[in-house]
Formats: sequence, C-alpha cells, structure tokens
Amino acid sequence: MGYAAHMIPAVVHPRAPDCPPPTVPGWAVPRGPVPSDAEAAFLAGSALNSLDNLVRSDPPWAGAWRQRLALKCAATAVSVVGRTEDEAALRDAWHLRQPGDDPGPAGNILAAWKRLADRSPGIDLETLRSTASLLGLRWGEELAPLVDRVDDLARSGSPAPFAAAMIAGDVQVLRPDAGLLGWWLADQVLALRLRWPLPAPILVAQARSGAFRAEGGRGRIRPGGEGFQRAVCVALAQAAVEACRLAGDLAGRAARLEAVAPKLRAKGAGEAIRLLLEEDAVPGTLQTTRLSRWGARRLFERLEALGAVRELSGRPAFRLYGL
Repeated sequence: MGYAAHMIPAVVHPRAPDCPPPTVPGWAVPRGPVPSDAEAAFLAGSALNSLDNLVRSDPPWAGAWRQRLALKCAATAVSVVGRTEDEAALRDAWHLRQPGDDPGPAGNILAAWKRLADRSPGIDLETLRSTASLLGLRWGEELAPLVDRVDDLARSGSPAPFAAAMIAGDVQVLRPDAGLLGWWLADQVLALRLRWPLPAPILVAQARSGAFRAEGGRGRIRPGGEGFQRAVCVALAQAAVEACRLAGDLAGRAARLEAVAPKLRAKGAGEAIRLLLEEDAVPGTLQTTRLSRWGARRLFERLEALGAVRELSGRPAFRLYGL
C-alpha cells in the first residue's frame, strides 16, 4: 500500500465554529466495491479531511456528538460478540441502572466506548487492562506490548488509516478472541495520528458493513488478513460520511436549543442545556442544586414542545431527552 499512502490529501485549516458542519464531498463517498488500494486510500483521506475539520472546529455540541457515536459503536460491538441489544436498549440499560450497579456485559461494552469518547487519546497499561475487562476479555500479559505498539504507531509516518488497520491486525495475531479491543485501539491510533484532542468513535460501527465483505461474497475480511487495509480505508470513508451527517443533524437541533434558551424561566435551565450539549441523553428526572425533578420534567417538556430536544425512550415514565 506504499503508493496509496501518497494519495491521501493534506489536511486543511478547520472551519470557523459558527459555520455549518463540513460534509464529505460526494465524490469521496464509497459507492459499491472499491477496486484498488490507491482509490480506497484516496477516499479515506478525502473523507477524513472533512471529519478532521469538524473535530478541530470543536462545536458546542461536540460532546453529544461523540457520545452518540460511542452509542452507535457499542451497538455494533455487542452484535459482533453475538448479543442483541440495539442502541435504544443500551441507552435504557445505562440510564435505568442505579448508581454503582453493574450495567451488565452490553452496558460495559458501552462504557468502553463512552470512555474512548471522553478522554484524550493514548493509553497506559492500566487503561488497557480496564478496557479489556469492560470488553469481557481475560487479561493476559501478551496484551501488554500493545501499549508500546500504540505509541510506536502514533509516532510513525504511517497514514492514519493504515496505522489503525495495523493495530487491529496486531491484536488479532496476539489474541484472536480480542477483536473488540482491536477495534477500540484502532480509534485510539486514528486519533493519535490525526492529533485530535479527543477520539471520535467511528470504526467498529462499520465492522458489519460491506467494506469488510470479501470479493465475491466469500465471507468477511478479518483484521490482519488480505485486503484488510483497503477495507479499513473504505470503512473510514463511510464512517466519516455518517459522522458528518450526524453532526449536521445535531448542529441544527443545538441551534434550535440556543434560540429558545432565552425563553426558559426554570432555575437551573443552564445546567440542563449544558448536559444536553455534552451527553447522548439526559434523564427527565435530572436533579441539580438548582433544579428539582419536577422542575426538570417541566423544563424538558417545554423544550420538547419548542422542538429543541427529542424524547428518546418512547416511554411514558422515566423519559430520556437529547438533541
């Protein structure tokens, strides 16, 4: 893939924060099978350029965007290990648990990707151990070298998509049962190579997509296998498209929230708005030092009526709200 590395366009300066989120140009959107490594690398580079501009613009709703991406990744991750929880079930399990409760195997997988979205990129041994535990993996010392491997890839001259593919392949060689850890580390390496302040969880959400379908429909392309780097490039291009589309949707809702904020009379409304911009979902029973549960319910109902938030649970009780 050496030639393809030169096909990745240079990153341009980010947009101003008050501009609409960037979109991936239509010519960079994968449409069907990609026949060559060079074309796959070019699509990935072009799409990631748009995503890089979005990440660096650091809009006020970036926290909610990252957490929504984390939820999407977790939903795919649990399906990869044979579980059936979808995004709604994962969100419910997370918010319905009592403080200190174990969220269960699927909830722990969600916790791993929420952690990814919330912390500066890079890992140490303790982070690697605890993430493996969240993903339901038995710890073994054979995984410890991954800390240095991530650091080496972060400092290497490898284009970001190739570096992400390499770490996933390395994990597959070390521990074939640790595939989820490979996907999780791939997003870490991607963020480190692109010098993002926080990772954007995107890659595992494509794990079941057509990007990893072998030619002729003969099974799936596995990490480290033939064609995996090309597949990762295509997957990242598609992931960037979806992440930018999600950003466009959230940006519109956040603008509406900002527009109606002056109409809110509830004490503590500012804290609720801050949480809505930072989290995937906020319980309708939110309590703060300035906002009672009754006040929160009235506030969220008002915001929903004004079209500034959506109710995400579909339940008449214990509702969840988000952009």
